[in-house]
Amino acid sequence: MVGQERTLLPLLARDVFGLTAFTSTLTFLVAFGATKAVVNALAGSLSDRFGRKPVLVTGWMVGLPVPLLIIWAPSWWWVVLANVLLGVNQGLTWSTTINMKIDLVGPERRGLAMGLNEASGYGAVALTALATGYIAARAGLRPEPFFLGIAYAGLGLAMSALFVRETRQFARQEAADTPKAPGQTGSIRHVFFLTSIKEPALSACSQAGLVNNLNDALAWGVFPLFFARGGLSVEAIGTLTALYPAVWALGQLFTGALSDRWGRKRLIFMGLWVQALAIAVIGSTRGFGLWAAGSVVLGVGTAMVYPTLLAAIGDVAHPAWRASSVGVYRFWRDLGFALGGLLTGIVADAYGLRTAIWVVAALTAFSGFVVAVRMYETHARARVGSLAHPDSTEG
Repeated sequence: MVGQERTLLPLLARDVFGLTAFTSTLTFLVAFGATKAVVNALAGSLSDRFGRKPVLVTGWMVGLPVPLLIIWAPSWWWVVLANVLLGVNQGLTWSTTINMKIDLVGPERRGLAMGLNEASGYGAVALTALATGYIAARAGLRPEPFFLGIAYAGLGLAMSALFVRETRQFARQEAADTPKAPGQTGSIRHVFFLTSIKEPALSACSQAGLVNNLNDALAWGVFPLFFARGGLSVEAIGTLTALYPAVWALGQLFTGALSDRWGRKRLIFMGLWVQALAIAVIGSTRGFGLWAAGSVVLGVGTAMVYPTLLAAIGDVAHPAWRASSVGVYRFWRDLGFALGGLLTGIVADAYGLRTAIWVVAALTAFSGFVVAVRMYETHARARVGSLAHPDSTEG
């Protein structure tokens, strides 16, 4: 569902709707990121209250109109509305699949599970970005490339309704078997404060997730326009757009499991610095070959970071409030889409696309420094029980 947009929406804004300001073009990212962030924060508590499967099915029902709105859009604001619905769809479905996999595995294999989850998702993003670029080069930007989205939404709803089983009972069993620290049961407000600010590892992961998706917003919203200005065809842009999430997806098959052996912190701060280097390479070079190399390195850095952050959250959060903590982390992470769309649009309008790219590279490098200084290693701590309760003063 996300892959159908990664190659085409910036080009659709320019070539079909005649948008010339980058800030206007990237409104779809702001709408998507802001909506997904809020829904992420709610999805965990909703799945704790009503169960995982109802939330998953509801998310796919909301996603059904998304490709149709883009196909039929008479104005850009229809596309923005489609991305509001896409934000709800992604916030409910992807958050729920993450919590379900965490429910099903213990802490020893949590990184592997997150790697498999994110690899499957971003592998599909890559293949769809490649396919839509290929289709658009032959049939135009609309409607044919978005027929894939219609099929995806229908399949997602049918598979979730018919084949997925509830997993909340496993989290409840784990919570019953995990000791709690003395004190009051943590409220959603307290878990939000803990995950966002108070607990060093959780808060370091939250800011790293935000910056990670801020630079992903750059790749989604700015890179296609940057490559087009470099003279590349729609098909070549589609290939570059697909290359980054393809490497990201495949890499997570290894990095998630690697974090179970090496620990989380090293992979996170080193991955952020690799991302910063890759973004700088793309922003300072020209031509398909060098941009492809930068996209590969960016995919490697993101693979190091993405599943490892989720595994670290799972390490620290108690099973009783883990889904809510994952939701708060994903609130900050996906707010990066909205902030990235605003930041890159404003900087690009004022100083040009290349400057916007360099600003994001600098922010990504700084985020890696924050993780290196503030975060502790969570995996070893998780093996001995770590933080048992959101009202605990440990850490």
